[in-house]
Amino acid sequence: MAARIFKLKVDEFGFGFPPRLFAKKKGETEYSFNALPLGGFVKIAGENDRIGGDVEKLQSLTVEEKKRIFLFQPAWKRSVIILAGVTVNFILGWILFSVVLMIGTPKALIITSVQNGSPAETVGIKTNDIVKGYVDSETFVNFVNTNRGKEIAVTVLREGKELSFKAVPRVRTGADEGALGVGLQAAGADKEGFFSAIVLGFKQTVFVTEATVKGFYLIIAGIISSGKLSADITGPVGIFSIANQIGKIGLAYLINLVALISINLAVINLIPFPALDGGRFFMILIEKIKGSPVPVKAEAIINGVGFALLLALMAVVTVRDVIKLF
Repeated sequence: MAARIFKLKVDEFGFGFPPRLFAKKKGETEYSFNALPLGGFVKIAGENDRIGGDVEKLQSLTVEEKKRIFLFQPAWKRSVIILAGVTVNFILGWILFSVVLMIGTPKALIITSVQNGSPAETVGIKTNDIVKGYVDSETFVNFVNTNRGKEIAVTVLREGKELSFKAVPRVRTGADEGALGVGLQAAGADKEGFFSAIVLGFKQTVFVTEATVKGFYLIIAGIISSGKLSADITGPVGIFSIANQIGKIGLAYLINLVALISINLAVINLIPFPALDGGRFFMILIEKIKGSPVPVKAEAIINGVGFALLLALMAVVTVRDVIKLF
């Protein structure tokens, strides 16, 4: 949309990444559907020297033709186009958070962690299980503490199925230990009015954005310090598994998850890494600082290498997600 507003020539609008499955042309733009469902792309004439791969051919265009070529647009127009997708991700997150606040969410008590060697782990209770019969952590904790040393029944919802476990809460607990050995998070909220939901939705979007930035920083710091990829990183396969579980709690929770994903995409896409929108925007900043554009071929090579590295990372994360399923 941003490219069209500036009357640029859009060669292709792609859903997913190649190899291509099929495409349909409408006007001068080809709408393609591709095999790798890792997002999408917009192929604008002159972006990364995409007209025949020949810079001289670009320079030989007429003045009128150059008005429709990305490469010849002023820096501010190119910045608007590049950052349009990121902006929409933020706006979409805000809208979805606001919608969830307007419709309200069913209350639920979710197990966020299970301690090693705890009674909960011993009987098979897992992270993301939803405790049936309780909607706040205080009531459940009181029930567990009242029955320390006695066998209790804990019913949970997991992947749409009700499972019942019998556990014996610990009589004595050490530091940072619970009698059952689980972390709990109460979820759910009452409906908000339209204007209240808009304001609170914006505040939640800002909060989630800040948390995502901090989380990404911790992930990078962990890679640098340990050389390992955090186990908390999830790809498309893992997200589908999570969405499947959350969708069974209620539609509002699924919408909330989509909002979280949208904000995550916005933050990650702003990172000044080749092939990401943040990397392309960084190239424009370099151009303004040095007073001349980064060579088109050099930028194309840098973005190509960056894209290859992103695909490799996605492959590693996806394989790990598949292994987790088993």
